[in-house]
Amino acid sequence: MLSGFFLLKEHEMASILHPLINKLADGQYHSGTQLGMELNVSRAAICKVMKQINGLGLDVHSVRGKGYKLQDPVLLLDSEKIAVAIPLDRLGKLQELVILDSIDSTNSYAMREIQAGHGIPEPGKYLVYLAEQQTRGKGRRGREWVSPFGQNIYLTMVRNVDNGAMKTEGISLIVGLALVRALEALGISSLKVKWPNDVLFDNMKLGGILLEITGDIGGVCQLIIGVGINIHCQPEQMQNISQPWTDLNRITGKNTDRNLLAGNVVMNIMQALSEFETHGLQGFLDEWQQYDAIFDKDVELISGDNSQFGKARGISKSGALLFEVDGITQEVQGGEISLRRAVNP
Repeated sequence: MLSGFFLLKEHEMASILHPLINKLADGQYHSGTQLGMELNVSRAAICKVMKQINGLGLDVHSVRGKGYKLQDPVLLLDSEKIAVAIPLDRLGKLQELVILDSIDSTNSYAMREIQAGHGIPEPGKYLVYLAEQQTRGKGRRGREWVSPFGQNIYLTMVRNVDNGAMKTEGISLIVGLALVRALEALGISSLKVKWPNDVLFDNMKLGGILLEITGDIGGVCQLIIGVGINIHCQPEQMQNISQPWTDLNRITGKNTDRNLLAGNVVMNIMQALSEFETHGLQGFLDEWQQYDAIFDKDVELISGDNSQFGKARGISKSGALLFEVDGITQEVQGGEISLRRAVNP
């Protein structure tokens, strides 16, 4: 009987976690007693769930006589609100939209779903995974992508690709441009893209892309498109990030609607990949040059322990970096390569 009591309490707390965060989402104080009445749970259950919310990295303030409030307002992801931002012609290509609470990474989750045999999209359709939090968010070259609960966009889209890797050249560049389109549609300007997978604002990192591929590399395979966009980042969470960064709330001075942004991102990636199927990367070369953050700039190309200084001359028709050293231009593919503006070339 005693174990059943505790199981009931655990289930009770899990069932009210999201409703309670939504109640606190306005950033105002709420009485614990009133919250218990509204959610039909005990005052003690409210207190326990508040500890869980703190454990997620959300800062809950408690003041006697006033109640609880979140230090920073938060807007949880909602599949219906995300779908509203996607036009009907694109919505028809969305096979499934899954919102996860806390996961190691959306790309890893998608990979496991594929390997289990039930995460493979139908021809011409997409599977989309979003998470409130990533415990082991992945960036390029094994780097961590900082992923606090309910603050940013952690998104993975999966689609089938024919003829394997040969059909994926340049897609990370196209996805970067799709993110620029999605952000500009929400009024964000002064955006740039940096080869091969960064979106910048004022030379600070705002978002990134991680592409992975699995399946029959010579035939039909699954393309996994991972996207991270900073919306609200605390400096203490980002102290191990080696490059300058920013987030949308700092840029705009207001809280960003995560659901609207997620819908815009999904729609624009679908649109960009549709254009890619018709025109190839050639159709994006002018747009890339318009937003290229390093075009004609002195850069440092880093591979392992080696680095080389040169000048960035744009991208090739296959999406390779055109890298000039001593008047000779070579094509550099992505992979385990890092690129940054040169300070003392």
